[in-house]
Amino acid sequence: MWSVMRAAGGLVLVMTMMTGVAYPLTVTGVAQAVFPWQAGGSLLERDGVPVGSALIGQAFSQPGYFHGRPSLAGTGYDAASSGASNLAPSSAALMAAIDQRAAALRQENPEAPHDVPVDLVTASASGLDPHISPAAALWQVNRVARARGASPEAVRALVMAHVEGRALGFLGEPVVNVLRLNQALDQMQPR
Repeated sequence: MWSVMRAAGGLVLVMTMMTGVAYPLTVTGVAQAVFPWQAGGSLLERDGVPVGSALIGQAFSQPGYFHGRPSLAGTGYDAASSGASNLAPSSAALMAAIDQRAAALRQENPEAPHDVPVDLVTASASGLDPHISPAAALWQVNRVARARGASPEAVRALVMAHVEGRALGFLGEPVVNVLRLNQALDQMQPR
């Protein structure tokens, strides 16, 4: 019996070292060697100071910035509380929240078309999505241009320059990274 216990204990120790220590260290080392930017958190910087990750959205509420999707992760874009509302499409609470968000967006963007792009009024499954559709970015152009004293055409051109195509050319839909776009806005000179 003791020989079986000793063998089982040894197996647990060996497997713990392999799967709990050696494998994670190997994967981390390879990731940092082959994909250092991604393994480091895909951090975007401004004047050498990290301002956020290209992979996690941020709450922008100032009129001179493009706004991302609503976030239901904690108090908003909290990676420790990632998750969705889990409300069904038929939920009255979800419909009320969408109507409230749409009304606020229409008030903030009076020159925009009446139909608000769906990704501006619905949260993503993780609540951390850093992207919006090109249509959602273009919908906000007049507000951002007005707040920055820039021409709508210049802001629209900036949006189009930041459209990321489909992954591998055929997966998903084109998107715009809100943090990258807002960083580019800060570099743009008003008209």
